[in-house]
Amino acid sequence: MKKAQQLWRLVRESHEHPIAGTSRSVELVDRDELGVTFIGHSSFFLQIAGRKVLIDPVFSKRLIVLRRQRRPGLVVRELPPIDVVLLTHAHMDHLDLASLRRVIRATRRLAGHTPEVVVPRGVEDLVETLGFSRVHRLEWWEETTVQGLKVTMTPCKHWGARLFRDMHRGYGGYVLESGGQSLYHSGDTAYFDGFREIGRRLKPDLALLPIGAYFPDSHRSVHTSPEEALRGFIDLGAEQMIPMHYGTFRLGREPMDEPLKRLEAEAVRLGIKGRIKVLEEGETMHLCPASDTV
Repeated sequence: MKKAQQLWRLVRESHEHPIAGTSRSVELVDRDELGVTFIGHSSFFLQIAGRKVLIDPVFSKRLIVLRRQRRPGLVVRELPPIDVVLLTHAHMDHLDLASLRRVIRATRRLAGHTPEVVVPRGVEDLVETLGFSRVHRLEWWEETTVQGLKVTMTPCKHWGARLFRDMHRGYGGYVLESGGQSLYHSGDTAYFDGFREIGRRLKPDLALLPIGAYFPDSHRSVHTSPEEALRGFIDLGAEQMIPMHYGTFRLGREPMDEPLKRLEAEAVRLGIKGRIKVLEEGETMHLCPASDTV
């Protein structure tokens, strides 16, 4: 009963104010650059080695009854043809069937083919009938090559059920590599020792790490606070960090504007503010192969 009451309160609060933010036009980068565009929440549009990649794309206004608080930074109809979609786990704020169908239709219309998709093992049944050209299934530390991109699934501390009892479903993050460029998207995760091992084994240059939905404190068993995200970033040894999983959906009880404030304060305290890049929805970060910001 208590969980139902908490969920209803989140749903009610998600409808209290108009949706904020504006969508932007897609910004394309040079082929030798890594382009990282923040769509919102944990959704990103990546451009790497000439390939177009979406991670956890969610463009929908609602997740069943929970309404988003900010508009997606990009709109599907303006995207170029997508080569690869990466899905970190089956939760509805990461695997949105309506958004995936729209991406598949748009790419088919523009290019005459559909994207490939990478999912954790146990998630394939949710996407195999949507129309992807190929479904790749990975477990932790497994790797595959998709459209010339090396994709490695990484561990995380979370859970993967779509509903409540389908606990067979996998979950994780990804390191994406090509042409001397590497990027890590953690998926949802609490802080754990695995950050250090991921950094040691895969050495990503750029880390996309979650900073929201950490209150009440029980949420931190599966989500990082801003301070814990920075601790994970340091453990990884990556050069730069982009925060995610905040500001779009009301998933925790902390104020919607608190995660970024706490992140900035902790980054200042640690003397690493210059290595943290906060992207607005639709904003694109350009990185050259040496990972120098353009």
